[in-house]
Amino acid sequence: MTEEFLRLERIHKSFVGVQALKGVDFTLRQGEIHCLVGENGSGKSTLIKIISGVLQPDSGQITVEGQRVDRLGSAATTARGIQVIYQDLSLFPNLTVAENIALSAVKERGSGMVNWREVRSIARAAMDRIQVDLDLDAEVGELPIGRQQMVAICRSLTRDLKLLILDEPTASLPRHDIDSLLAVVRDLKAHGIAVLFVSHKLNEVFAVAERITILRDGERVATLPPGELDDDKLVSLMTGRTLNRQRFSFSDAGARKVLEVRGLSRRNSFEDVSFDLRAGEIVALTGLIGSGRTELALALFGISPAERGEVRVDGSPVRIASVQDAVAAGIAYVPENRLVQGLVMKLSVTENLSAAVLDRLRGRFGLVDPARKEAMAVEWIYHLRVLGATAHSAAEDRALARRYADAYLKGARGQPAALVRQWMTYIDGKR
Repeated sequence: MTEEFLRLERIHKSFVGVQALKGVDFTLRQGEIHCLVGENGSGKSTLIKIISGVLQPDSGQITVEGQRVDRLGSAATTARGIQVIYQDLSLFPNLTVAENIALSAVKERGSGMVNWREVRSIARAAMDRIQVDLDLDAEVGELPIGRQQMVAICRSLTRDLKLLILDEPTASLPRHDIDSLLAVVRDLKAHGIAVLFVSHKLNEVFAVAERITILRDGERVATLPPGELDDDKLVSLMTGRTLNRQRFSFSDAGARKVLEVRGLSRRNSFEDVSFDLRAGEIVALTGLIGSGRTELALALFGISPAERGEVRVDGSPVRIASVQDAVAAGIAYVPENRLVQGLVMKLSVTENLSAAVLDRLRGRFGLVDPARKEAMAVEWIYHLRVLGATAHSAAEDRALARRYADAYLKGARGQPAALVRQWMTYIDGKR
């Protein structure tokens, strides 16, 4: 059997009373493709950050290449050949492909002068290892996301790489780029490099995995070869319940038209787009990168307004020339890059949840009522089952939520106080 590269034993990690990992055991073999799966909040990201040295476990033991490690830091993990490519890729968009790939290697050498011939040589050697061809002089910010991903992988290859962790690497990729990435993953294995592949897409997991580790609620449920699993069993292990597969069918053809789009056009983006969306209906918009799908969504939300065409909401014509117009019409947008465009990562869950509805949370003198804001956040955390999240991500969250629960709009939205109490009972049990 192939020798172990990494072993984690009885790993525990908590955040503000929320236990993210509960005695997790995990092993990774040299040159193995190992997939890590689980629902949001299962502990995948925490485990990755512990392996990469970003976080330290509260307790447990870590062994790398047979040597027990008392403490892993980011520099130590890099020195041991462990690298992570997160969803945001951590590239410099204003630098070229060659500069992004070679930057770390050049910096390590500590020379005060940049040898541009060496920069290109380092970048070309990394690309040759995985047989990809990129324009060394192209600015990374102008590349499609799939090409950017290859730049990030090439950058990791400029070091003595032994383990590459890919965190949701295909989340924003089209089919062609996914196939290319999976081919690169297999090629890394062929060169003796272990890959920890984190994904929600089960078809990709089964396509590359040699072993699959399933996390649920911070615990390792199982580690199995793909031959002992199928989609239904894997989903059952991830969720703790058996799901009934049922294809969504919309049958209420008489439902009111919520959105009507007629002849919507924007030069060099999309042309003469028309469709209807009825209450309770799901309409999918798909197409290859460059087909105009994202541009159409941006137009409907007023970020890049359409130049021609008509939009009706609930039967009434609306002019969407700005984001404010779209919000006033009841249209919301969840962007493709949620970390950068959809959330303010430095702010709390409460601040993010309330940012778009501050006008509804005003109290006396037109000021935002903290009681309403806090309890609104706790209610939606409960509704959406945001595991591990509390309104403030601070120790006093529970006390604050209890204090504010009964004050929330005096029942104006039905039974919010009861829902808040249910949520508090739930997180009391989790803590």
